[in-house]
Amino acid sequence: MASLIPTLCLLLLSLSPLLPSTNSHFSPPDNHLINCGSSDPTTLDADNRLFTGDLTYLASSHSISLSDSNPHLSISPIYHSIRVFTKPSNYKFAIKEQGTHFLRLHFNHFNSKKFDSGYVQFHVLANGYLLLSNFTATNIEFPFIKEYFMWVSSDELVVTFVPSKRSKLGFVSAIEVISAPKDLIADSAKLVDKKGVEDYDGLMKQALETVFRVNVGGPKVTPFNDSVWRTWVPDDEFLKSSEGSERVYLGGRINYQAGGASREVGPDNVYDTARVIRSLNASIPKVNMTWVFPVVEGYDYLVRLHFCDIASISLGLLYFNVYVNGYLAYENLDLTYLTNEMLASPFYADFVIGGSSGVITVSVGPSKASMGYTVDAILNGVEIMKLNNSMSNLDGKVLPEVVLQSWPRENIGFLVPLVAAMCVFLVVSLVFRWKDQLRNNFGWTRLPVDVSEISLKAGNLNDEELYQMDLVACECLRSHLKAENGKSSSNLAMPLAEENEVKLSFVEFEKPSHAERSLFCIMHFPRFFCPYLDIFMNWPVRVKDDLTLNFMSRTRNY
Repeated sequence: MASLIPTLCLLLLSLSPLLPSTNSHFSPPDNHLINCGSSDPTTLDADNRLFTGDLTYLASSHSISLSDSNPHLSISPIYHSIRVFTKPSNYKFAIKEQGTHFLRLHFNHFNSKKFDSGYVQFHVLANGYLLLSNFTATNIEFPFIKEYFMWVSSDELVVTFVPSKRSKLGFVSAIEVISAPKDLIADSAKLVDKKGVEDYDGLMKQALETVFRVNVGGPKVTPFNDSVWRTWVPDDEFLKSSEGSERVYLGGRINYQAGGASREVGPDNVYDTARVIRSLNASIPKVNMTWVFPVVEGYDYLVRLHFCDIASISLGLLYFNVYVNGYLAYENLDLTYLTNEMLASPFYADFVIGGSSGVITVSVGPSKASMGYTVDAILNGVEIMKLNNSMSNLDGKVLPEVVLQSWPRENIGFLVPLVAAMCVFLVVSLVFRWKDQLRNNFGWTRLPVDVSEISLKAGNLNDEELYQMDLVACECLRSHLKAENGKSSSNLAMPLAEENEVKLSFVEFEKPSHAERSLFCIMHFPRFFCPYLDIFMNWPVRVKDDLTLNFMSRTRNY
């Protein structure tokens, strides 16, 4: 009969996803759930959440929506439609409360006469981070979910989809933007490497990607049984060394405490199952339980380990060591002390480790303080999250700015004929305008033929100003005589004080400002190639009809 107890416990746990959830009390301030490519709201049967249409969030017109006319009934309805992007496109989500947010991107393999997701390649950016680079839907088990944590310090979160140069298409099935519980991502952790263990700060405001979320010793946990709608998978495929270990289950209640792990950090279905190493006699087994997780090289990773003593018969009996990548991360871990002397009370520890070897290993085993006839090691859950690198990147080695600028560069072909047309236009303008470029740019009024009385009515002018005015007037006379007589007027002498007088309406040029002078210098050269630039060359002038200039001039051969 005793041998049937573990079997019955396992059966109850396997049925737990079918039972109503009693721990979904978290109400996020921001809770955007959109069914991309659909205009109708969709309620999920799995967790009773409502996904709305995406048109109110879509900030681009370069996309189309596609729907599956014959969807599989076993697939969630949010995967029955997709949004396909033909150019870079944005989704914009209003943020009510700044802080850490979940961002979940849903993808599903989708085939139609117009679209095959297997040939699509694109990038995804959010909040200044490159989340996916050259993402392709080939060789991926669907439906597929990518989950991220990111700190949002503004009133808006923008998610951008950029089709790659190869496919010119991108797609998404659904998007979730949800406020994360305040205690979910702590700002500090322990950095573990060959030098030892030291403090690691500034974790909260980095971008993280969930790589693994494992329920050690227990079955799969669905979003229906997780207060923040996560999925936890069994640990069997990651467990490398299980010698001397056994599964344990708790039929009672998890004792959550203030300051410890909450239901949002880890649900009941994670903390009430575990794997343990147990001493059956006075000798301490010299074995460790080890899990191996493949990771992408070149990034640091946050390793979160969940512990809950559901196996000890009394307090103060459980002591064990924790190893990450073979380094001693926690020596003589005492859950009695860490949980304020309470059994079945959850605790978690965060470690930051490098992934240079391409794998991350997690091990627990007896310590020097372990005792016989007791539990000598325990582990309830493992989470591994990738940290963004120095390039604000979570996928590849490309800067987000480069991805955003890639699309304009690959579509500049239309500029070639435009530039060619402009060159032709400039050449034609040069041919028809060439003879007119020697024309003077200042205005003048026609002078009378006779020279008469001198009178000056414009106030006091100094000699230099009078001399400059004389030069202008003399040039006007020279042009006038040439037009009237068809003869050269080069013998018109420089004006000197004499008895003749001339009366003319003078055009007064205002002194240009520094900005106008700069504009003149910039525009002077191009004006010879385009006559329409002349409008920029004429400085503002003001005609003084009541200004009469009287001066004496000496002329010869006049």
